Amino acid sequence: MINTLQYRFDGPEDAPVLILGPSLGTTWHMWDRQVPELAKQWRVFRFDLPGHGGAPAHPTGSVTELAERLLATLDGLGVQRFGYAGCALGGAVGAELALRRPERVASLTLIAASPRFGTADEFRQRGVIVRSNGLDPIARSSPERWFTTGFAAAQPAITEWAVQMVRTTDPGCYIAACEALAAFDIRADLGRIGVPTLVLVGSDDQVTGPAEARTLVAGIPDARLAVVPGASHLVPVEQPAAVTDLLVRHFSTAWQQPAYDSSTGQMSVVVPQASPVLSVPQQASPVAEIAPAPQPEALMGRSDPYDAGIKVRREVLGDAHVDRALAQADEFSGDFQEFVTRYAWGEIWDRPGLDRRSRSCVTLTALVAGGHLEELAFHTRAALRNGLTPVEIKEVLLQAAVYCGVPAANSAFKVAQQVIREETTPQE
Repeated sequence: MINTLQYRFDGPEDAPVLILGPSLGTTWHMWDRQVPELAKQWRVFRFDLPGHGGAPAHPTGSVTELAERLLATLDGLGVQRFGYAGCALGGAVGAELALRRPERVASLTLIAASPRFGTADEFRQRGVIVRSNGLDPIARSSPERWFTTGFAAAQPAITEWAVQMVRTTDPGCYIAACEALAAFDIRADLGRIGVPTLVLVGSDDQVTGPAEARTLVAGIPDARLAVVPGASHLVPVEQPAAVTDLLVRHFSTAWQQPAYDSSTGQMSVVVPQASPVLSVPQQASPVAEIAPAPQPEALMGRSDPYDAGIKVRREVLGDAHVDRALAQADEFSGDFQEFVTRYAWGEIWDRPGLDRRSRSCVTLTALVAGGHLEELAFHTRAALRNGLTPVEIKEVLLQAAVYCGVPAANSAFKVAQQVIREETTPQE
């Protein structure tokens, strides 16, 4: 079924359920080393993300939708309350569950997680790379993102396993997951997570490292922090024994907590005595670290269609481009920026009559006809982000050559070729 996930169980049928959520690009096998020990006490439930590990390729466009599919799967199995541990994207799903359905989450562990994973531009750019080059460039670079250098060198079989795992993922589902992470941002909501929470991170994680972990701990009431030495992003794979021990201790303690009280909306959380590994930070991180993303003054207090326009404009053109345009606006040009945001992006680009791919095709053609090469450059980037491939952009420009003229198309090809080369070349 489209609204459910591929899953497997391990452990006694009558034991409480403990869910293990995977990272983007991985399968449930990333938890293989934890299962034998965890399955002694819990009914371990593992799932694959859509299009991962041979799972049906039904993309999910948001973390919320992914959480809903997980809940639908659990509902079909009669599982109501559970513990949850998730890595990276799997951690985002766990946080979403704790925010939306706290009565079902007995306890939570967030591994290599963050309230916001990088920037939206970074993940949408990754989607452009995959759409243009397939998953091979991402697969080949995965070990350096996931493991410490020493581990990757000493464990070539695991390194190759990681590469193949990404290579066999459905590209469309991978891109959709990148879009989901691009839109994920719960910085302003951390204080509402009321379930017992352990935040676990590898000391050498360069993707979502200790700084992001401390942001989570500072924002989630009574959360505890565990930093695992000698581990990078896929800490359950790199340091399986340490992670297993931490999970056993956390969930063994947390499962004794009282259940969620639906009448008050609260859950009683008792923090156990700190140990050398698990500790409560001595001081909270600066407020700025966990505050909602700052908004330019020009965006405050606006109603639709401006609010819709700024959202669409950022999604299509990227945060960096929009931030530059707004930062450069002054008393002379500020009204024009407001006009463009409200009417071009809030009224036209947000209309349901055409999808964004189609609107990009129309826009590219119009810009070629008008000779607006500067705008053609950033709308070529936007077209790639909206799902057009370089081959499709080429076809649009060939069509424009017939109806807009060869000289105009010749100039357009030069601009688009340069942009496509910059946007689709994988970073070494």
